[in-house]
Amino acid sequence: MKSRDSRLCRRLFYSLLIPAALFAAGTPIELRTVSSRADMVSGGDVLIEAAGPGAASLREARARLNGRKVALRFQPAANGRMLARIEGLAIGSNRLELGKASLRMVNHPRNGPVFSGPHQKPFACQTEEAGLGKPLDADCSAAPVVAYYYKTTERVPSPGGRLPRGGVPPAFKPYDPAKPRPGDVAHTTTIDGRTVDFIVRRESGVINRAIYDFAVLHDPAQPGPEPWTPPAGWNGRLVYQFGGGCTAGYRQGLSPKALNESLLAKGFAVASSSQNVFGNNCNDVLSAETLMMVKERFIERIGIPVHTIGSGGSGGSMQQYLAVQNYPGLLDGITPGASYPDILTVANSTVDCALLSRAFEGSRLAWTSEQKAAVSGFATWGTCVSWNRGYSPGWLVAARCNSVPRELIYHPVTNPRGVRCSIYDNQVNVLGRNPRSGLARRPLDNLGVQYGLAAYRAGKITTDQFLDLNERVGGFDADGGLAPKRTAADPETIRIAYANGLVNMAGGGLASVPIVDHRTYMDLEGNIHDSYRSFVTRARLIAAHGSAGNHAIVMRPQGINAPNLDPIMTVNQWLDNVAHDPKPGTAAEKTARNKPAGLGDTCWTAEGEKVVEPRTYGGKGRCDQALSPHAGPRIAAGGPLTDDVLKCSLKSVSPADYPQNVSPAELERLRAIFPEGVCDYSRPGVGQYRPRTSWRTYR
Repeated sequence: MKSRDSRLCRRLFYSLLIPAALFAAGTPIELRTVSSRADMVSGGDVLIEAAGPGAASLREARARLNGRKVALRFQPAANGRMLARIEGLAIGSNRLELGKASLRMVNHPRNGPVFSGPHQKPFACQTEEAGLGKPLDADCSAAPVVAYYYKTTERVPSPGGRLPRGGVPPAFKPYDPAKPRPGDVAHTTTIDGRTVDFIVRRESGVINRAIYDFAVLHDPAQPGPEPWTPPAGWNGRLVYQFGGGCTAGYRQGLSPKALNESLLAKGFAVASSSQNVFGNNCNDVLSAETLMMVKERFIERIGIPVHTIGSGGSGGSMQQYLAVQNYPGLLDGITPGASYPDILTVANSTVDCALLSRAFEGSRLAWTSEQKAAVSGFATWGTCVSWNRGYSPGWLVAARCNSVPRELIYHPVTNPRGVRCSIYDNQVNVLGRNPRSGLARRPLDNLGVQYGLAAYRAGKITTDQFLDLNERVGGFDADGGLAPKRTAADPETIRIAYANGLVNMAGGGLASVPIVDHRTYMDLEGNIHDSYRSFVTRARLIAAHGSAGNHAIVMRPQGINAPNLDPIMTVNQWLDNVAHDPKPGTAAEKTARNKPAGLGDTCWTAEGEKVVEPRTYGGKGRCDQALSPHAGPRIAAGGPLTDDVLKCSLKSVSPADYPQNVSPAELERLRAIFPEGVCDYSRPGVGQYRPRTSWRTYR
């Protein structure tokens, strides 16, 4: 009896510390996580929100976490929110009980993984290079470091090019809150009209084995930063930066620096991490996971963003597009620069450059540069030369590794079980392994592709050239080397690639997030960032949703300034417009009708004149003519503008597909080149479909 009475007394004591409203009929409050999804918490702490009739009276409350008593301190925040930060979560499932309300959470280690699957090994740490000291463990951990900087009023020469080591702009000086305030602290006026001292709080550390970095205006003499008391200088918006390139990982890498003077001056917070740089690790699932975890840390320490805007070009653009498709909600708007739609279709069409080069070099026929360009689809053959010099076929070569000790790297004879570094090996958690060979599945295929078909039909190459080219083009072996036979992917591998969102099919949130796709036009310079990629993405949006009202293409010639081009500010205004639209409609409808005034497809002429007009692939408008998009090898082989077919459906060779002067002997030669048939782009590709699910996990 004594034990029973004691339990009753304790229960009464703790109940008195919880507002009486919690015990009203029905559950008067609802608990939810706001720093991350409840099933994807990381690092042992989480920010929760209490909502409902009883929430406003919450302050000090006793709760139970996994059966043990804990004290919660709720704080009022913006928009009537009541927030509390919980620490000490166990790895795995956790249950929080507060009165009649309960919340189940799943906590994961700070160094992951959460949903990206088993960690890649080996993995080279770079915390010392990042100024975080020696790694604390095999996961390259480092303690978080908080530092303050201020912008000086002194005149400081611009460094030009990259920032100095440490990522601190020359105009910034270290700021010590314990010392008297320097006399040369500059001021800045944010986009919401507040003038504050230009003092920045910067935090760096390691999350998900990535070196993260985020910064925000904050005067340490003022309240905050806490999620319920954000810094006074913060405009409430977060810009997340993504880095370019695309190579296999096996290294921690270094992060884009968050001390972005221009964005911070406007009041934006800025965040990034080294595993959001495709040049460190070309894995969009890992990138999205790291984005989620770094953003979680930011929310728990600084506050909940009004919205989060993605920024970055080239490989950074792929990360933005695929994160919005596959993990919607992490980014609210995106600003892809020098864009590509995704990794796999870009690789499929550009490694063709290596095959075409071999075919031309070994041909007994003469090929002009203009004919080579026509076959490639690019404005100039120099684009293929650039691809061959940089990524094609390097993406496919198993033994081309960064930051992997030489003795660990794959070699077909001396180390057949060594580390393989193709882009497919880099995403083996998603693609899986071929059950027969044990190698990473590779959705690479060129069976039936009639290279140069458009050039042949247009009379730019002869029948003999067309036949000779397709006889010689060949494919790639399992190690990424050139092979005489064409490459064939098995249908199951292709199905897996589409099912897991590795192809940008304009799914997930891509129907409704504001997108400003901006680039410098460099088609005629042999640069790999050719402009037709923007039109490929638009074609995919239209194919998926019937329109692309959330997509603006902004383009300028090389060397021409675009003084009114600010993608971040444009998307920020766009998101604000959507947020203040009270009219009914779907998210896509609201986004399409709330573009900022004057925003549309835009270009600048060679004379610097701004032209706003709809862009159309192959159109007759001023922008379409002045900055004309071209194509790539698969489109030049008769493929659709969507350029989203990994493995084409086949049909029999038919004389109706070729000029009338094709002889019976030449038709027989074609049938010998394509014994299984040629691509039939009037039908979907093998295994091609648009997945309806998102937030996939890989264990």
